[in-house]
Parts: sequence; structure tokens; C-alpha cells
Amino acid sequence: MQFEARAMDSQQQLLTVSLDALHAADARAQLSSQQLTLLSLKPVSSWTIWSRGRAARQSFDLILFAQELHSLIAAGLSVVEALEALNERAAHQTHRAILARLIVHLREGQRLSGALAQQNLTFPPLFVGIVLAAEGTSDLPRALERYISYETRLQGLRHKITSAAIYPAILMGVGGAVALFLLGYVVPQFAGVYSGSGRPLPWASQLLLDWGQLAGDHAMGFGMVLLAVLIGGFGLFRRVVKTGGWWELLSWLPGAKPRLQALELSRLYLTLGMLLEGGIPIARAMQLVESMVSPKRASSLQSAQMMVSQGASLSSALEQHALSTPISLRLLRVGEQTGQLGQMLSRTAAFYDNETSRWIERFTKMFEPFLMAIIGVVIGLIVILLYMPIFDLAGSLQ
Repeated sequence: MQFEARAMDSQQQLLTVSLDALHAADARAQLSSQQLTLLSLKPVSSWTIWSRGRAARQSFDLILFAQELHSLIAAGLSVVEALEALNERAAHQTHRAILARLIVHLREGQRLSGALAQQNLTFPPLFVGIVLAAEGTSDLPRALERYISYETRLQGLRHKITSAAIYPAILMGVGGAVALFLLGYVVPQFAGVYSGSGRPLPWASQLLLDWGQLAGDHAMGFGMVLLAVLIGGFGLFRRVVKTGGWWELLSWLPGAKPRLQALELSRLYLTLGMLLEGGIPIARAMQLVESMVSPKRASSLQSAQMMVSQGASLSSALEQHALSTPISLRLLRVGEQTGQLGQMLSRTAAFYDNETSRWIERFTKMFEPFLMAIIGVVIGLIVILLYMPIFDLAGSLQ
């Protein structure tokens, strides 16, 4: 997206700068890297729903970037040549702007890690740290390959969790819509028919029809309340997903809390193992993985890092701060004894990933029929209560 900025340089001169950035924060970061003081910033084109959707589709794909960069460097191209090739084939202007800034920084004599760090909104500290470690060993292709494998495993696990949640979400949505249709439209219609019959109704049917009469008399008010609830629920859902609170919601499911804890530790071990195998010191690696865990565990991880910095072993530090399990503790101690701590962390993560995948499969096989049964009972109960007066009338006629 195009931005126009008013800025002041080091000589106190006012400048008008045109920028091509992903968003306003990216534009500010570019100005800061050029040692310019921002005075005002505005987009050239107004934000519209269409442009927001288009910008979301054009978001920078870091995994694809790593895969293509790895292929080009492994083929014998230098980093600058590989970035220039990627820049030439980039389909979106925002992508070309990101790659062009990397090329400019590299031609100025900066390292690739430094150039990536200046665009920290696009390239996370984890990726920058891996590249920085690779620069020390002159093995960038291997580091990129390791990062690609790491992200692929994480994406695979996220895909399994998402796939397991899609069918129950559809069931709940369709079942809730049918129940709302019955309660909001069908029941009021039946209430109008039964109100003039003069016959006593079963108390459960009468209670349901009283609700139908109330909903029919105040249809506009109930509709507005329902719309407000739906909008508020959608906003709350987005907020929960954005802040990571969905993890706490999942822990309410029966038997899910210990599995989610193991999954969180698995992500921690996988990331730590990748960083250690890439040559990053253990204390620095523990700093980089803080974003991979919840705030509570991040605090425990910081305390464990302090112990490691003071000379304690990783296994004892993780054990003392409840960041290990009996199985992971044994594997970590073996890794410390054999000097293969990074590999053992990766194997520990693989063990818990497989265990989590099996649990997800078993849970969905049990939860989906249970959810279908609940939805069927609720809808069936509404229908039975509606038809009970008809059954009673048919019995009296006989």
C-alpha cells in the first residue's frame, strides 16, 4: 500500500516521502531505519473493505520465501542474486518493496540477518536468529532447510487441530440455526394456532408456547437482541483468537488440559531443538522461544534461563520450573550426556506430536457423535412439545 509521509531528517529539513509498505507500522519502521523523524503519515488511497481483503491476500509468505531462497542459494547463486531473482518474479508490489529493501541493505554492506532485523514486522526474531547463527557457520542453506522443516511440522499440527474443529463447528452452527428458527418462527406460529383452541395443554408445551407468544409479540426486539449478541460474539471470538485466549477455552474440554500442556511443551522443545542444532547458544535460544508459550510459561522459561546462565543444566532448570515431563526429562538427560541435546529435544517434540495426533483423532471420534446426539435431542424435544397437543387432540377424538 502507498503511504505519504512528512518527515524531518538529521539536518532539520522537512521532507515529503512516498512509501510502499504493508501497513502504517511498516511505513513507520522504514522511516525509522532511514533516520527520519515522522511528523505525519497518511495512506494515498482510503481504506476500503476491498483493499483490506486484497492486502490480506498479499501478505508476505515467509515459508515460501525461505523455500525459494534455499533453492536458489543451493543452486549456486549468491544471496543478493537470489533476492534479485525473487524480486523480479514477485507478483505483488508490497512483496517487491520488501525484497528491494533487503537488496539495498545488503549492497550497503550489511549482513542478511541485519537487513532482516530492520523489517521485524515481516521477519520474526526466530527467523532472524536462525540466519544470524548460519552466518557464523557459513551454512545458510542448511539453516533455511531446518527452518522450513520446523514450520512445516508446526503447520501440519495446526492443520490437524483446525480440521478436527471444522466439523463440530459446522454441527453447532447448523444445529443452533435450526433451533433458533424453530423457537423464533415455528413456535410463535403454533402459539397463534393453539391460543384459540380453548383446550388445556401439557405444562411443558404450554411453557414453550408461552415463549412463542412472547417472541411473536416482540419479534423486532428479539431480532435486534439476537443480532447484537451475534455481533458481540463474533467480536469476542476474534479478540480471543488474536490474544491467544482460545487456548484457555480449549482446556475446558474433558481431558484436554493435560494434552494441551504437552502440546505447548512440544512446541517449546521443537523450537529449542531447531535453534540449538543451528548453533545458537542455549541462553539466546531460550530467549527466542518465549513467544512460543503462554505468558505464564514464558515467566517460568525466563527463570529457567537464569538458572542455565548461572551454570545449571537445561534438564534441571526445566524440571524445577515445571517445563518438563518424565519422558522429556529422561531424553534431555541423555542428550546432555551424549552432546546431542538439540536432537533429543526434536525427538521429544516428535514423540508428543504423535501422541497429540492420536488423542485428537480419538477425541473427535467420540465428541462428534456426542454433539450430534445433543443437537438431535434439543431439536427433537422442541418438535415433540409442539406436536403433543395434536397427539392429545387425536387421542380425545378416538
